[in-house]
Amino acid sequence: MTAVILLETIAQVGRDNPSHPAVHSVEIFGHYFDAAGEIDKDALDRRDGSCTRRELLLRYLLLDAVLDQGPDTEGVRLLLAQVTNELYRNEVRFLHQPSEFFRELGIAIDKITSTHEAIKQLRAENWAKANQSRASKYNLFLDGTLQVLNYAVFRWGVPLAVPLVLVKDQSEEEKKATALLTYLERWKSAEEMSQKLKDHPRYGLGKAIGDKAAHLFAKWMIHSYPLTTREDDLGWSDFSFEVPFDSNAGRVLFRTGFFLEWASLKDYTQWSVIQKGAGKEGKHYIRVTNIRGKKSKRTLHDKASHDAYQSLCIDRLKTHKKAPQSVEIQRIPLAFLLLNRRFSPGELDDGLMHIGTSFCFNHSDQLCIKCPVKSLCRGYQESRNLIEDYRT
Repeated sequence: MTAVILLETIAQVGRDNPSHPAVHSVEIFGHYFDAAGEIDKDALDRRDGSCTRRELLLRYLLLDAVLDQGPDTEGVRLLLAQVTNELYRNEVRFLHQPSEFFRELGIAIDKITSTHEAIKQLRAENWAKANQSRASKYNLFLDGTLQVLNYAVFRWGVPLAVPLVLVKDQSEEEKKATALLTYLERWKSAEEMSQKLKDHPRYGLGKAIGDKAAHLFAKWMIHSYPLTTREDDLGWSDFSFEVPFDSNAGRVLFRTGFFLEWASLKDYTQWSVIQKGAGKEGKHYIRVTNIRGKKSKRTLHDKASHDAYQSLCIDRLKTHKKAPQSVEIQRIPLAFLLLNRRFSPGELDDGLMHIGTSFCFNHSDQLCIKCPVKSLCRGYQESRNLIEDYRT
């Protein structure tokens, strides 16, 4: 079926163009990798000071997931890696001891500010050209804030407070070395874990993290840098978390026509997924995050697809104890990939990211002619308005 072919083609792009955080650029992690540049899995539980290597990587990735909601992914990842290096050079070992970030907040603010300015000088002009914007608008601080104190305390401080509180709550000294890992793996699936990252009444990040960022962290933990110790559990397998839908995913899946297979434009407008005239240049705005939880108005094509969807929800995401009565649109891509098991959701997300940032731009000058999915794209082949009239 065309939808499956489209998803697998996108996933192949992701396999060829993986998108990973800049962990290799962090000096304290340099000895975690082998000669081939892969993480030494056999040494992940080796102690590195007060924590295990696995624990420190998880702390870094959780912080990265929160920060990675900015307008320039590469710039954000550079910012985190370089600030981490600068703070550790100044003996602010904030991943090992998160309290040090707050104790030396002045140093942290200075390093964030100076590093941001250096990255802006490096990337702003090219970013502005690619996004049809102005270099002066380049800002990696989320929500467009200009106050570095707010950014540091809220966006850096909240995810760092999670392992800080977890360690304080752990009475057994030896278990403090894996406090975050133990907390994350207490849940029955990576999907449940991603929701608890946001919603847990004591340890939840609340507004500091969105569903997209929580799923991005799950992707990194399961797919990009396999850090779970529960890899033999289907609830912690490649299909145990939803694809982290962001603006790139929204553009690609809408313009190719994938979303329109499962609901109409009228449905998406009623759900405020499509907001008429609210996008750049007065175009229609695609708010892909509003798709979460929306039920498809159409059925899956065959019994195999139905079975895959049910297995996904019951055995992997573990959101249902018995067969779900309806189909949620954001889970359909996972079910289709599960049919053939040739590609993983992580590869699909990497493909959506690559296509969205390299071809399917959020402005009027697309590179459709070079896009690897142009032959399967409804917007390119049939309905140009899907490309020309919609923005994210």
